[in-house]
Amino acid sequence: MSLSMKFRTVFLIFVSLFSLTVAAQETYNPISTAVPFLTITPDSRHSAMGDVGAATSPDANSQYMNPSKFAFAQDKWGFSLSYTPWLRQLVSDVNLAYLSGFYQLDPLQAIGTSLRYFSMGQIALTGTDQTNMGSVSPSEFAFDVSYSRKLSDNFSGGVALRYIRSDLSGGFGGTGAGAETYSAGNAFATDVSFFYNKRLGGEGSANSLAAGINLSNIGSKISYNQGSTKEFLPANMKLGTTFTTQMSDSSSFSFSVDANKLMVPTPKKNSDGTYDNGSNKSVISSVFSSFNDAPGGMKEELQEVTLSLGAEYWYKKQFAVRAGYFNESQYKGNRKYATVGVGVKLLIAAIDVSYVIPFQRNNPLANTVRFSLLFNMDSFLKRKKTGPLKL
Repeated sequence: MSLSMKFRTVFLIFVSLFSLTVAAQETYNPISTAVPFLTITPDSRHSAMGDVGAATSPDANSQYMNPSKFAFAQDKWGFSLSYTPWLRQLVSDVNLAYLSGFYQLDPLQAIGTSLRYFSMGQIALTGTDQTNMGSVSPSEFAFDVSYSRKLSDNFSGGVALRYIRSDLSGGFGGTGAGAETYSAGNAFATDVSFFYNKRLGGEGSANSLAAGINLSNIGSKISYNQGSTKEFLPANMKLGTTFTTQMSDSSSFSFSVDANKLMVPTPKKNSDGTYDNGSNKSVISSVFSSFNDAPGGMKEELQEVTLSLGAEYWYKKQFAVRAGYFNESQYKGNRKYATVGVGVKLLIAAIDVSYVIPFQRNNPLANTVRFSLLFNMDSFLKRKKTGPLKL
């Protein structure tokens, strides 16, 4: 097995989280892509609600979920820091760090940016003769910027541009004559998103309904061996809705539902037992054909849709309790887990924590905790003008 394949195998085991037992092996047909870290929810608030976020209320982490929400943010600007010790059930040195922020240019438009850094820890290299060949520290990152604008009083749209760099081998190649050197992969992608928010029952109503869609990571393929093999990015369609009600003067409750669908080719088994992953298709062609290319027809297409349910309760706009559920078909990865979390909003900052509760034993997601720290810069500037600063 080549070095590239070894890294690829290890990485897919870590991130795809396939089930250890599957009811019918012949129908188990998960979709794999390059840079799957782009599909990991990076912040604590949304991960505590089952990874929903297409239509939740805007905050500094909307860059990942739906950047068009920035146009409706209540604050003029803010930023967030998040950290996730990833897959602690398996390893101790894999983590995801996330920095996100936004700034409203005026009441109609806003810009946002984020940086995601995924460290896969240190991997020891061993030759075919069991000699020690040193170690490498694979890592990946994505940097993006977005622009969003209100298109009406209740509707907004946004676009994001993203640069992705994935270094799985540290530049290390095989040994011996004809050995291939593997390099870091680079790619560019774009997101297109929309957000709708409407108060129900007219002026003064305590209820509102929101809907959102984000078509993300639509871009160039990525290669680790000078272009001889190219892989798809995890192009994804995220569609969701959120209902919010003001239960009293001091408390509010919201309930969200999201559906996700990868817009990449479904693998097909050839007559010789090998699999065709559609690598010969163009990106645009694969996006459109991904909705009807499953070998099992519409039944399998529906299996490729993951569902997220999330709820959020706020007391006096200062204390939040969150819970959620994520479901994936047993034939497409079998990730099924509940999530819980809490949040505390102080004067200029908010602290969020989330925890994953997997339904399978020895699941790699067990003990996953995320931490986020959000800063409201409007409150900071106002407080700076009026008196001593306190959290």
